[in-house]
Amino acid sequence: MAHPYWMWVAGGEYPGNGDLIPVEDPATGEIFAYCHSATEEDVRDAVDSAHEAFKSGVWSRESRHRRADVLDKAAILLEAELPELIALEVRQTGRAIREMKAQVPSLTRWLKYYASLLRVEERPVLPTLGKLHNFVDRVPLGVVVQITPFNHPLLIAVKKLAPALAAGNSVIVKPSELTPLTTLRLGAIFKAAGLPDGVFSVLPGYGPVTGAALVKHPLVRKVDVTGGTEAGRAIGAIAGGNLARYTAELGGKAPLVVFASADLQLAVNGIAFGSFIASGQTCIASTRIIVENKVFNEVLALLTAKTAFIATRMGAPANPESMMGPLISAKQLQSVEALVEEAVSGGLTCLVGGKRMTHSSPLDGTDLSKGYFYEPTVLADTDPAGKNMKKTLLWRKEAFGPVIVVVGFETEEEAIELANDSEFGLGAGIWTQDLSQAFRVSEQIDAGITWVNTHHRNDPSSPWGGSKSSSGLGVENGVEAYQAYTTAKSTIINYASTEEALATDDWFRDSAGAVRYG
Repeated sequence: MAHPYWMWVAGGEYPGNGDLIPVEDPATGEIFAYCHSATEEDVRDAVDSAHEAFKSGVWSRESRHRRADVLDKAAILLEAELPELIALEVRQTGRAIREMKAQVPSLTRWLKYYASLLRVEERPVLPTLGKLHNFVDRVPLGVVVQITPFNHPLLIAVKKLAPALAAGNSVIVKPSELTPLTTLRLGAIFKAAGLPDGVFSVLPGYGPVTGAALVKHPLVRKVDVTGGTEAGRAIGAIAGGNLARYTAELGGKAPLVVFASADLQLAVNGIAFGSFIASGQTCIASTRIIVENKVFNEVLALLTAKTAFIATRMGAPANPESMMGPLISAKQLQSVEALVEEAVSGGLTCLVGGKRMTHSSPLDGTDLSKGYFYEPTVLADTDPAGKNMKKTLLWRKEAFGPVIVVVGFETEEEAIELANDSEFGLGAGIWTQDLSQAFRVSEQIDAGITWVNTHHRNDPSSPWGGSKSSSGLGVENGVEAYQAYTTAKSTIINYASTEEALATDDWFRDSAGAVRYG
């Protein structure tokens, strides 16, 4: 067995006292690495180290310019490590390398953005009555915990880390036990960039042990999680017991509305990207496709052809020509299979896909039966009003797989009603060439992010979060994320002369004259 990966704590690699975590290649079912996990004792030691680093001021009171320099240096070092990080990300997630070559290099933008934000941050001076000077600083919270999912290990870790470190906090990340390896590699990168020891730690482990110990620790001042809605509610309940701040990016069931005015080929290309990128394992996957009846059949024809083509281009994730990889695990595969079976038995028609892939890849001969490959799948309702669709779990539940359902509509109002028919409200898409319609519909769709004639655009400056509680609390990205990792510290200085203060500020003086209050 290869030497297992150790935890990253207080500026170095250390063995954990928990069980070894097997890390599986989802494309082959092979256990290719092991990782140490953190026990409650390991968590206590890491939190103590992070708290001591915070109290020392070595980072929390470091100048903003110096913190910005470290983030910029980390971006440079991260870029130098890209080839190895991409290969490792492909191996542990099963994501196609063409996806990772596009996604992972973009991570430097988050480090550079928050470095720039630090350099231009201004201190507001507030209007006050009297001779008072009231200014407000944003100061760090303390020890913060970040819990990241399996689907975008590096992306989500970096987009959380950048604002948290920029603000001056000490950060502990618990990556998914399914994909912990690339996040661990960040430790050495930040250390080489000049981040002081103790400010950043990575503790792999299982949720009920490592995650629970981190979230309930009384010294943790904020918890930031990306994951499923059920887990998010459970974590929030624990964090709330300590009155810790909480940000959660949770489930989604993104609607994508195609109007008759849209360029249909562009729209279908957008559906395929929004639905099948990461094998559909994203919180903003466009899984509910809502198409105007005038173009319903044409869109279905184009979409089924596109989907069938993608299936022929699935092979080894490391193959640059492979378009889509497997699901993350046998458990996730079984979940997707069950949802599709339930939908078909409930009256939906499977137009393309709908089953596990067990043959050799026509692209490169890879034996797909060894991994957790599932065909990209399109389901449609035989009922014009979509009555069967709305009864299925697939319409309501986050599938986290390459499965989409298609339903028609007659009026704009009906499209909006279908789009909002969900407990989730994270992402949504609209395809139309009618600018007035784009504005009109987008403001009525209940989602934190709405894309028009595109999908899954993500920029460090653009807020990313849900509008309904099942999709989470708070936002990532932008100034908002930075401020969420700080608290406002208001300082009020009285610059009146001694004589003025004696005349106006003695509340208990021996006279009946006017005296200030507030």
